[in-house]
Amino acid sequence: MGHFLLESGHHGDLWLDLERLFLRPRLLQPVTDELATRLQPLQIDAVCGPLVEGAYTGLLVAEKLDVEFIYSERYSRPAQALFPAGYRVPAALRDALRGMRLAIVNDVINAGSAVKGTFTDLQACGANVVAIGALLVLGGAAAEFAGQMNLALVTLAEAPNHLWTVEECPLCAAGVPLEDVSGFAASLRSSIQ
Repeated sequence: MGHFLLESGHHGDLWLDLERLFLRPRLLQPVTDELATRLQPLQIDAVCGPLVEGAYTGLLVAEKLDVEFIYSERYSRPAQALFPAGYRVPAALRDALRGMRLAIVNDVINAGSAVKGTFTDLQACGANVVAIGALLVLGGAAAEFAGQMNLALVTLAEAPNHLWTVEECPLCAAGVPLEDVSGFAASLRSSIQ
């Protein structure tokens, strides 16, 4: 627990450091296999995972389902206070996506920055996104987005979470400084100023 600036531009009191999650993929395979099993009835043609950890999760799920795997890359949209990171599929992969049934698969979804950015770009490619899959969903943003877009939300676990805009953040109001998580907060702050 602390005070964190998230990729979405929101402030939150929970940070999960997931960089070490995939050091031993074999140990994570039982949970990614379970996510694949839950996605299987949707008859998807491909899995798209946002870089970085989402792509690792997506790759293992795609392997289990024996479907194609693609990824989306993060880029900066500095004029945006909320959701300053966009996601796009590399040019070499875009044309093949037209009409394909896809699931966006991520490790953990909080505010949904990576999923929303990836969804928007997949639609621009002509893909038919039918589901969002995640190992863990924090808070209600993913369910709300899935409902708005008429997507299945498939997850192994859910947990409550707090997200605030800068203006609404009670931690800012109380003078609690933002914690620096590996320089992430500083780089995100500079990209949205």
